[in-house]
Amino acid sequence: MAAADTVFCHNQTIRRKTILLQRCVLLLAYLVITLEAVPIDIDKTKVQEKEHVESEKVDNPDTGLYYDAYLRQVIDVLETDKHFREKLQTADIEEIKNGKLSKELDLVSHHVRTRLDELKRQEVARLRMLIKAKIDSFQDSGIDHQALLKQFEHLNHHNPHTFEAKDLDMLIRAATSDLENYDKTRHEEFKKYEMLKEHERREYLKTLDEEKRRQEEAKYEEMKKKHGDHPKVNHPGSKDQLKEVWEEADGLDPNEFDPKTFFKLHDVNSDGFLDEQELEALFTKELEKVYDPKNEEDDMVEMEEERLRMREHVMNEVDINKDRLVTLDEFIRATEKKEFLEPESWETLDQQQVFTEEDLKEFEIHISQQEDELQKQALELQKKREELQKQQDQLQAQKQELEQAVQQMEKKKLQQGHPPSGPNGELKFEPPGVQPVANTQNHPAGNSQHLPPGNIPVQEAAAGSDHVKSHP
Repeated sequence: MAAADTVFCHNQTIRRKTILLQRCVLLLAYLVITLEAVPIDIDKTKVQEKEHVESEKVDNPDTGLYYDAYLRQVIDVLETDKHFREKLQTADIEEIKNGKLSKELDLVSHHVRTRLDELKRQEVARLRMLIKAKIDSFQDSGIDHQALLKQFEHLNHHNPHTFEAKDLDMLIRAATSDLENYDKTRHEEFKKYEMLKEHERREYLKTLDEEKRRQEEAKYEEMKKKHGDHPKVNHPGSKDQLKEVWEEADGLDPNEFDPKTFFKLHDVNSDGFLDEQELEALFTKELEKVYDPKNEEDDMVEMEEERLRMREHVMNEVDINKDRLVTLDEFIRATEKKEFLEPESWETLDQQQVFTEEDLKEFEIHISQQEDELQKQALELQKKREELQKQQDQLQAQKQELEQAVQQMEKKKLQQGHPPSGPNGELKFEPPGVQPVANTQNHPAGNSQHLPPGNIPVQEAAAGSDHVKSHP
């Protein structure tokens, strides 16, 4: 089974977006097939029994890329081609990154190429719909077309119908760059988070009187002191830190610590590597010394930043070839260094300065500019709303004027003896002096109903006319 299909998913979702370069890009994902972990004999009587998950297929964690689904589908299709997989087994990372392996796409089966063509057409159609939606939403305020074109950096949009070697090369380069910059982006977001917290705290203090301000300041200092009062944190990746995991998490005798056995135990998916997620899991015990979700003074966002710092530090020290994977050989070499046995003390976030006063000042200026821009937009929207309301009031006034004019016309018609008209111009009743035909049936001959002077039934008038003609 491919390594990408056996990735172990941990429960902490905030770290799931950090995905290995090899496991997100097809090329790097299958590179791990070529290497195997060194067999290690483990005393099963000393190892806690773990849940068997080998037969289960675990989905890859979300990379956080906007083209994540497309990337996954391309990987799934390419892995079905035998020739391509064989080339991957002998390719190194540099050949993968420089595009040499992408040329092998020309030799894959026709069925695979056809399926890749279909995936690309679907992705192009999706991106076109996305861009159209953005253009429609910004049509009144302008749009940055260059920013929209960045949506196509992971494929060749000049040829939207067929998947070529250039498309695979662009996909590799885009995913590589995006994933390598992901940690940097997380650090920047955390710094903004910390500055925003401090900005809001200072703004709140401005709303208080002197006495309450002193109380809030005292409480703030007390919380900082309480948070900093925690057990010593072992240097990440040091012998002391790993032995603590060996003893408390693995339940093994600390005097029998063995690096090879440790590596095997924590290579959760048994692919012969410690990936970034498996490394981060090793720091849980250290983080629990500093952060507790039940404590008001402990910020869980800061805990995840601390976890990221620990993982990056170990990777920089241990990952010799910088492929974001730790092999058994790299791990063993790290345990032979002096830093492993005699590490320097580890400074946690509360012992470091995340930002300077100058950083905070620039951040507050940026916030002020954003607020001014939002205020400006709010005023423009309010102005448009008032204009629309004014137009609506004018239309309502015109409607009332028309209704009054119609009523006056109907009133004049009645005064002049004309019947009022219905909605379609029809007469609502017959003119005076004309008896409706329907009413004559209600008054048969012989009826003694009295009529007003000068009114004679039509039938009687006709009979009288005939009588006069027969008697000249």
